[in-house]
Formats: sequence, structure tokens, C-alpha cells
Amino acid sequence: MRYLTAGESHGKQLTTIIEGIPARMPLLQEDINHSLLERQKGHGRGRRMQIEKDLVDITSGVRHGYTLGSPIALVVHNDDFKHWTKIMGEDPVEDDKKIRRVISRPRPGHADLNGALKYGHRDMRNVLERSSARETTVRVAAGAVAKTLLRHLGIEVTAYVREIAGIKADEDTSLTVKERREISEKSPVRTLDPKIEQQMMDAIDQAKEDGDSIGGVVEAYVEGMPAGIGSYVQYDRKLDARIGGSVLSINAFKGVEFGLGFEAARKNGSEVHDEILWNEEDGYTRRTNRLGGFEGGMTTGMPIVVKGVMKPIPTLYKPLQSVDIETKEPFNASIERSDSCAVPAAAVVMEHVVAFELAKAITEQFSSDHFPQLKAAVEAYREEIRCF
Repeated sequence: MRYLTAGESHGKQLTTIIEGIPARMPLLQEDINHSLLERQKGHGRGRRMQIEKDLVDITSGVRHGYTLGSPIALVVHNDDFKHWTKIMGEDPVEDDKKIRRVISRPRPGHADLNGALKYGHRDMRNVLERSSARETTVRVAAGAVAKTLLRHLGIEVTAYVREIAGIKADEDTSLTVKERREISEKSPVRTLDPKIEQQMMDAIDQAKEDGDSIGGVVEAYVEGMPAGIGSYVQYDRKLDARIGGSVLSINAFKGVEFGLGFEAARKNGSEVHDEILWNEEDGYTRRTNRLGGFEGGMTTGMPIVVKGVMKPIPTLYKPLQSVDIETKEPFNASIERSDSCAVPAAAVVMEHVVAFELAKAITEQFSSDHFPQLKAAVEAYREEIRCF
């Protein structure tokens, strides 16, 4: 499985093409649209979420509610493009900087300057339009297809907010993946702890009032992955490493950890590793899940628990200093539409990029030309390792 995305933030549309989804898998538009609408929610979202209504068009690879085995193309149209036709259109325009809305002042924390240096763009709109987090719209769409595949295999994925601006949610480890999903989707900040919801919202409102932004920590939680998915034999086949890379590829994410994560550095080995148990009904299990469902680059069969750290969004209404690349004079950085906090939405994005890596690993490990074949193979493998 793999996918590519295309499109600019204020362009005509965002597109993803997914290859490697097995044939004969049930797939409906609503499977994808639910995820897209969840991405647009959350206290602290900016005006862009009021302008765009993200819904998907499935333009290939699906017929009569089932996948064909051929590439699946998904399109999300940008409703706001009508106001950006001259600025973002593909046809040549006169060399008028006002018409083109040329940007020569890079914003600290964004891809603007580095992208301009790499690709030779004097107009940094050519960089920021593609590097924008708007691209995560179709990454979520691709992940929604992967989540559908996983769900039909008895594997469930969700994600939620653990922390915003230092305000930490208490953890209830007894909650199932279904309960975590239901609670978080009802929360305006997508947290599992109702006691700190208002504190988080107040912090977001204060940041907006101050012209500032705040970040946080999100957590993805997965139930139903069988043990032994991934591999220890090569670095690029370790599934936790691949998940870690996918999480760090999300805009503004600067850290990732599994289970105890960095806390393991401050504990003894007896407080870190998970003792192995066995019973006839479940096969091999663990007494604890401190390592977050991974050992040696492979799943243990315990819930996968992975956290991601999102920095504050770098577009500020109280802009930081920058330098104009044309005049080399100092300026305050330009302002584009932005959120004061996008951590709740980032949880949705992380949920879907993790789901894609899990589905990809499953289709690599088992025969997967068509979905009934894949499902039978996974079920047989579960029984095999239970009795091992």
C-alpha cells in the first residue's frame, strides 16, 4: 500500500491516489467523510474551517460499494478557490506582484525560507501553499480507507488529546478503544478527561486573545493488532519506526514516543519491561503494556499506544521578526489565516496516519490481492499464534 497527495492550500482541489488496497473490500463515501468532518472540529480552529466543507469524491477504484483492486482516487474540492483564481490559477498572468500576491517575507517556524532556498522560488507562496497543513485533509482521507480495512479485520484505531499547553488529562487505562472514541468525539478539545476540558478551552481562548498559539500532546490507541506484525530483520521493516516516521511527518509534530517513551530513561528495567503470560483462551499476553505494544520492531498483541508532540502553530497574529529576501531588511512576518490551537484536529490526523501504516504492514505480511483472502489469512494467523 502507498499513496501520494497533490494540491495546494488555496488551489482547486486536494487529491490522493491510493494503491494496494485489496479488491472486494467494502468502502463507502461516508467511511471517509466522517473522518474529514472530525478533522475540521475542535475548539480553537480558525476561519478556514468555516469556509471549507470537506467532503470526498471517490473518482476511481470503487464500484457499487466495493474496491476494485485498482488505484483509488479521492478528491476534496476547495470551495474557496473562486476567490483565488487569479492568484492560484495555472494560466500565465502579467507580472504584477499585487495580482499574484507575492510573498517575499518568510515566516519563522514554517517551510517558507528553506523551501525557497531549495527550489529557487522568489515568491514564497509557491512554498507555503503546498507545505500548508491543509494537505493533511487528503492524508486523513487515505487513512480513512485504511481504517475501513482494519475495522473489517477487527482492528480499531482512535486518537485523542492528552495535553494542551501543559494542562494534562488524567489517564483511565481501563477504557476500551470504542469508549475512547466515543468520549473524545463528544469533547470540544477531543480529550478523555472532562475535568480539564474548560481549562484547555480557556488556554486556547487566551492564546487567541494574546495573538499567540499553543501546542500539546496527542495519543493514538489501537486494539486488535495481532502479535508479530513488522519485523526485526531490517531497520526499515520495524513497524514502530515506520509509525514514528509517519507521525513526525505531520505538520508541526516534533516528537513521538511509544508507551512509557522518554519516561523509560528515568526508570529501572524492572519498571519498564512487560512480563509474559499465557492462557489457553488468549494465548500469549503481557502483564503490563509499558512498551506500548511493541518489542523488537514488532507488535506484541497488546494495545498500541503512541504519543505525538505538536508544537504551537507558527503563524501568529503577533508576528515574529523576519527578513525580506528581496531587500534583506527586517520585517514582521506576514500573517495567513490560522488557528490558535490545532491540537484536537492534529489528533485526528495522527489517528489516520497511524492507521495507514498498520494497514500497510498487514497487507505486506499477508496475501492481499482480494479482501476475503486477506481476512482469512489474518484469522488463520491469529489462531496459529494463539496455539503456538
